[in-house]
Amino acid sequence: MDLDLIRSLVVPGTAKILLLSSDGLGGFPHPGTGRSELETARLPHLDALAQRGSCGLIRHVAPGITPGSGPGHLGLFGYDPLRFPVGRGVLEALGIDFDLRSGDVAARGNFCTVDGAGLITDRRAGRISTERCVELVDRLRTIRLPRVETFVQPVKEHRFVLVLRGAGLSGRLSETDPQAIGRPPLAAHAEAPEAEATARLVNRFVDQARGLLADAAPANMLLLRGFDELPTFPRFPEVFGLRAGAIAAYPMYRGLARLVGMDVLKTGPTFTDEVATLGAHFPAYDFLFLHYKDTDKAGEDGDFAGKVAALERLDAEIPAIEALRPDVLVVTGDHASPAVLAGHSWHPVPVVLAGRYALADTVSRFSERACAAGSLGTLPAHYLMPLCLAHALRLTKYGA
Repeated sequence: MDLDLIRSLVVPGTAKILLLSSDGLGGFPHPGTGRSELETARLPHLDALAQRGSCGLIRHVAPGITPGSGPGHLGLFGYDPLRFPVGRGVLEALGIDFDLRSGDVAARGNFCTVDGAGLITDRRAGRISTERCVELVDRLRTIRLPRVETFVQPVKEHRFVLVLRGAGLSGRLSETDPQAIGRPPLAAHAEAPEAEATARLVNRFVDQARGLLADAAPANMLLLRGFDELPTFPRFPEVFGLRAGAIAAYPMYRGLARLVGMDVLKTGPTFTDEVATLGAHFPAYDFLFLHYKDTDKAGEDGDFAGKVAALERLDAEIPAIEALRPDVLVVTGDHASPAVLAGHSWHPVPVVLAGRYALADTVSRFSERACAAGSLGTLPAHYLMPLCLAHALRLTKYGA
């Protein structure tokens, strides 16, 4: 999907579009029941939405490719993630309003737990409190590296941001997170010759951090991933002709929205807070992005029952969202996080698009297998925004 083509077809309008992303929405059948989290949960409001909307599946990158949350959401925003890559460090930094500058290298950090042999036993350090994260970040701020400024900022729970600032840096680095337990943290390696010096700096930082965190169990080590420099993307409001606002409690998703030029609206820590923020700002915007995190959190923790409960909490908020009467309402997710895999997966996720011009199909439940039979078929994620614009009557025809 060519963004210049979309820009050329956009016409003014008054219809409002609401995109609700349930992070890690998709699941996989539990071996004991044969039903996924969506198929297990009681979701009367989402099921009713599926019955009157157009349904299908979203594939975020390509068949068999497991997306991160960054590429997953960029696809939902209309950006082909293969054409517009960005590291998670940049998104985390932007999400906490860090003054990220051209040439800075940012990485997303996790505090983690290692055993006496230095092997990872928990990649998220038991999801320590944000307050404990702040205390440990203060320790890391004592690290000094030659010829660069070093910034360490807390984000939320076990997450933090590392930013290096100086001449000649490069974000072309491998991550130190092996994405598995029972293995030691990795050394950072340069993925291009110009990144050799930056890799040495990162490894020096990690070596000093190991000593500073040795007595801080369960957060007695750290992992770094998503190294990158600040990219320049086409601005969402200009491409799609929409006044766009974003509502997300978690910083990374605010960073994604800020990167593409959406207004990031201040909200509270819970999804109920987010829905209240949506209601307060709904009249001012043509497009609103609303993010729900709990589904991904439970899926990554391997908590099948917890993810079912998170889906049911989401369903309970749907009437308040529908009461705002968006002209186009889309519910989907940025990737699958099946509890049986305790992480992201390559499986497509359900999508429902509801509105005056959405053709209802035969789907009666909002789930993976039900939506697979829907009229939208299996869509690349970045085709979703043009569909939203079309249903909002905000695209003119192509050609004579």
